[in-house]
Amino acid sequence: MSIGNSPEDDRPSIGRALQQARIAAGLTVEEVSSSTRVRIPIVHAIEEDDFSRCGGDVYARGHIRNIARAVGIDPEPLVERFDGDHGGRPAPTPAAPLFEAERIRSEPRRPNWTAAMVAAIVAVIGFVGFTLFNGGDDKPSNTAQVAEGSKPDKTAAKPSTTKPTDPKPVPSESAIAAAPRDKVTVKLGASQGKSWISVKDHNGRLLFDGLLLEGESKTFQDKERIDLVLGNAGAIELFVNGKKLQDRFEPGQVERLTYTKGDPEAG
Repeated sequence: MSIGNSPEDDRPSIGRALQQARIAAGLTVEEVSSSTRVRIPIVHAIEEDDFSRCGGDVYARGHIRNIARAVGIDPEPLVERFDGDHGGRPAPTPAAPLFEAERIRSEPRRPNWTAAMVAAIVAVIGFVGFTLFNGGDDKPSNTAQVAEGSKPDKTAAKPSTTKPTDPKPVPSESAIAAAPRDKVTVKLGASQGKSWISVKDHNGRLLFDGLLLEGESKTFQDKERIDLVLGNAGAIELFVNGKKLQDRFEPGQVERLTYTKGDPEAG
């Protein structure tokens, strides 16, 4: 009598599940590597279920979580399967041996009478000096008030004159309608799902690289040009220089776009 395979046996492997999700999201291995900071050869190896290049199980779990989030799937079932295939999670270090070691080291020692005598002499000298300084008056002096902390510390109350260097502010939502003519302003809104996006200025400097979740929006501005890569262009709503673009892309479609100060009228 034959025994059928369980439903779990029909599931794709960890690497295959990540690869299928990446393709469904319209992302390349290079884009996933850029988004997660996991090197391209390691992303390829993980998609082939080769975790030997990760540098250990702890790093492998972290790579699986980061890649799963980048391609839009829940990482926990994949991490649980990895743990099941690699002997489970490492057990936490028991606290009992550490406690025993501390208890052994803290055995009572002989009292240091010399130190005790020195402390007593210092206390007596301090008391005599304090009495002579106050002239035997029961009224607390200004010096005593300072010692008790009743007088504020002028040094501590002085505000710092150093101002932190703030990054260039991003235009607010209300500023989009009145976008300056001497700059290019691009607003991205994830209205139909989530999408991985990459944004660069005219110098090629990376302004943003990561996931834009559904309901979120981000605005970018440059004096000459904005370059975009949209991993799931069908989910994105575009506003360029204060005007909404009517072009609609297909879900999962990868688009590379460039906008300048004259857009959308130009071109």
